[in-house]
Amino acid sequence: MTKNIEICILAAGKGSRMKSDRPKVLQEIAGQPMLLLLLETALATNPTKLHVVVGSGAATVKDKFSDWDVNWVLQGEQKGTGHAVLQAAPYFSKGSKVLILVGDAPLLSLQTMQQLISLDCELGILTVEQPNPFNYGRIIRDGERLLQIVEEKDASEKQKKITEINSGVMIADADSLRGWLGKLDTENAQGEYLLTDVVAIANKDNSVVRALKCLDSGEVQGVNDFRQLALVESYYQHKLAEKYMLEGAHIVDPGRINIRGDLRLGRGVYIDINCIFIGEVTLADNVIIGANCIIQDSIIGENSVIKPNTMLDGAEVSADCAVGPFARIRPGTKMAEKVAIGNFVEIKKTTIGKGSKASHLTYLGDSLIGERVNIGAGTITCNYDGVNKFITEIADNVFVGSNSSLVAPVKIAEGSTIAAGSTVTKTVPEKSLAIARGRQKNITNWKGPRD
Repeated sequence: MTKNIEICILAAGKGSRMKSDRPKVLQEIAGQPMLLLLLETALATNPTKLHVVVGSGAATVKDKFSDWDVNWVLQGEQKGTGHAVLQAAPYFSKGSKVLILVGDAPLLSLQTMQQLISLDCELGILTVEQPNPFNYGRIIRDGERLLQIVEEKDASEKQKKITEINSGVMIADADSLRGWLGKLDTENAQGEYLLTDVVAIANKDNSVVRALKCLDSGEVQGVNDFRQLALVESYYQHKLAEKYMLEGAHIVDPGRINIRGDLRLGRGVYIDINCIFIGEVTLADNVIIGANCIIQDSIIGENSVIKPNTMLDGAEVSADCAVGPFARIRPGTKMAEKVAIGNFVEIKKTTIGKGSKASHLTYLGDSLIGERVNIGAGTITCNYDGVNKFITEIADNVFVGSNSSLVAPVKIAEGSTIAAGSTVTKTVPEKSLAIARGRQKNITNWKGPRD
């Protein structure tokens, strides 16, 4: 009969080596707290209970996950990993199995968790080969039998040469575990209650103790400082890039892409170097993303090209559009098919109709722009009077000349032309030419200040 599975995550560490006020498990990987990544994977094992042991910054951690169904357990005094689990032990259900995870090793895969849960044993330890095992607990075996885990400070010179180490992750029968925890003591170099000591205790009880070796050491990388956080981030990003490449995306350099959310890719997508994707981003078939782009919470339609050094945030770009380079597209922007937005153009909360274009040096804010509209260089919509925002409406087939200022609220009717250099403050009728600029006057024989 399969026992109920409970999860216990050890997340009480302060992270003093990070020299940060933020609790260690709230440090971010791929734009998300480490603890969130681990919780999401753990939840996929369908546990009956989810326990999280917190200590330093407990209130901050709990507040961050206030909408999660978690049994929060406080470790008020830091007396070691065994002491941490001991705080949670009273909440373990009788007859269950408990999967103990480490909050600062957030990348353990669902597959590895399931393999450990499936071990036929009373106590199972997840191990990994570590070429440089300094400061890790060494695995002492007798063939397939796991005898003991020896911590660095307690290890002999011979034991220190062992490269199989403890990952900190284990599975145990809850009833047996409670008994083993009660036998822990602090007679070790650390002066703490060490969870690893339950291995020797379980063996003395003639319990079945087994080890499962994790074949990918990246899954069990721990984070104690920002150097290690960067290594874990790099590993995680590379795994994400590999996943997308195997699904058909052409990512030029998987070491120079950063995904901080949910990225959905169609077929034939091309992503150049140094691109960052944040939040919910969808790239449809045959989208091309140029180098150094930042795209957040946006949808890019098929066959569209986002040229280098472009930023999109909260935008909807339809099919066959071209945006950039050096464009900034802000929230609320919606582009219909075949829109062309060029370099140094900023757009905010604006709808742009099919086939329209703003090729360079333009600001469009709070605007409704029709189809086949040409916006000349240096054009701005003056949408803000210092208190309120107003709308500019430009109908189909309008031509706006360069260096024009459209002072909202204003409407420009279909087929009209705005002469270059105009400041438009009133409605422009259909098929009209609007000229709103000072009359030129030339003064001959002018003597300037340098004459």
